[in-house]
Amino acid sequence: MPSNAPVHATGTPEEHTGEVRKLSTLLEASQALLREPSLRPALGAVLEILQRHHGATRTTVVLLNKTSREVELEISAGDVDTSRVRYRPGEGVTGHVLATGKPSVVPQVSREPIVLNAATRPELASEELSHVSVPITIDGDTVGALGIDLAFRADRDYQRAVRFLGVVGSMIAHAVKIHRLINADPTKLVDGNRHLREELKERYDYSNLVGTSGPMRLVHQQITQVARTNATVLLRGESGTGKELVAQAIHCNSSRANGPLIKVNCAALPEDLIEAELFGYEKGAFTGAYMAKKGRFELAEGGTLFLDEIGDLNLVAQVKLLRVLQEHEFVRLGGTKTIRANVRLIAATHKDLEAALVAGTFRDDLYHRLNVFAIFIPPLRERKTDVLLLADHFLEKFSREHSKKATRLSTPALDRLMAHQWPGNVRELANVIERAVVVSNTSVVHAHHLPSALQSAERSDTRLTMPLQEALDAFERDMLQDVLRSTRGNRAEAARLLSTTARVFNYRVKRLRIDWRRFKVSTSVLAESPNPRTEPGPGEEP
Repeated sequence: MPSNAPVHATGTPEEHTGEVRKLSTLLEASQALLREPSLRPALGAVLEILQRHHGATRTTVVLLNKTSREVELEISAGDVDTSRVRYRPGEGVTGHVLATGKPSVVPQVSREPIVLNAATRPELASEELSHVSVPITIDGDTVGALGIDLAFRADRDYQRAVRFLGVVGSMIAHAVKIHRLINADPTKLVDGNRHLREELKERYDYSNLVGTSGPMRLVHQQITQVARTNATVLLRGESGTGKELVAQAIHCNSSRANGPLIKVNCAALPEDLIEAELFGYEKGAFTGAYMAKKGRFELAEGGTLFLDEIGDLNLVAQVKLLRVLQEHEFVRLGGTKTIRANVRLIAATHKDLEAALVAGTFRDDLYHRLNVFAIFIPPLRERKTDVLLLADHFLEKFSREHSKKATRLSTPALDRLMAHQWPGNVRELANVIERAVVVSNTSVVHAHHLPSALQSAERSDTRLTMPLQEALDAFERDMLQDVLRSTRGNRAEAARLLSTTARVFNYRVKRLRIDWRRFKVSTSVLAESPNPRTEPGPGEEP
């Protein structure tokens, strides 16, 4: 073995100390890169850490200028005249690293003529140094180099040094990539963001919520009423009815549409993390809190916060949530600074909150704060006239997503869909149609493509339990109410729309005990009409 070969005793105390020092360096460097929002301060912190832990005389990061194709010093720690550090790839040790994409080691700088800028470094005359440089690579392209000067030691293991600095270089490359993406083209990012917002607004416009049944028309009307306000909204309904979709529609049609929509599923968070997730925490607030973190309320500033499954919040989190709703301010976990909250809250639950009040698991004062404007999302079994519309919607959607040619549902398949009671609501219907599209190889989805639970009403236990006449009356009542709502209580016009006489229509309304007056236009609205009617129309009672 040559006399200048590195000598190491495996497992010595010095070696263990060195490994611990490297791990500490990597930990501190990662925290510095995450903590600093700007690139240069972050890189400067990393270089300072390398100097402090490893006794480096000088550390540098150079990056390749895309325009001039010159290598420029981005930042350094140590004495150096930065104005003179500019050269092309291939020039000097660092330029060689950028040109080849491979690390370079100079054990003794004084004996290596390729080292540039020696005149700017007076320490070379008084102390022998070693230089190690590793590439900074992004997506396979070498965009820079990390260099470090160390006091010369004949027994130094340069292979280990290269591996260690390579890890640090990878961390720096990730930071540089993120910085360049953020600053690449602000105009393009703004245009893309605007386009995305317009697309989302169109996608979640409440008029695009599939369904024309009476209950869904009421939901549309309520969304219209509350969207432009800042009122707190409470969405009630069974799982799978589309509460999140309604929340998105409210946000996208509100004055906060340009702000963020932050979603939190309270049931998916452990009880001991809910408070930290909602309100954030300060550094050192608990074990593992190495740095401060914003909560969901801060992230939703200027926008909307959607709290799904609000009924699963623990009592401690309920108290802090109540304070935010009352005072519009909160304090991070482990902090003392009061933070103002400009956030619109939409909550949702499938639980019986009234029963939770009685049981003492939900606060009465919070319930009243949340229940400012409640919207009940009806289960699918109560809006059977929407099943076919939803089925066609999902058929088109999943055929496009899975590149299938299914275009319609067969009559037996439609019969199965209409007979099912849909305990999983719209979510279950979507899953059923997606499965049918996947297994179908024709343009028509047949009954045998549906899950076994829908193959027959007897096996799926979805038979109608009401008498035939009662079921017919319920269907007719919904239809008459829908047409009365669309004609604003004008029974003569409603009769014409249904191709029947006013006498027959009035008879059916009376037999089914439908209060047609509640659909009439209010007096104030009629007064604004240019030609208000003062006399009843044909077939209408005064």
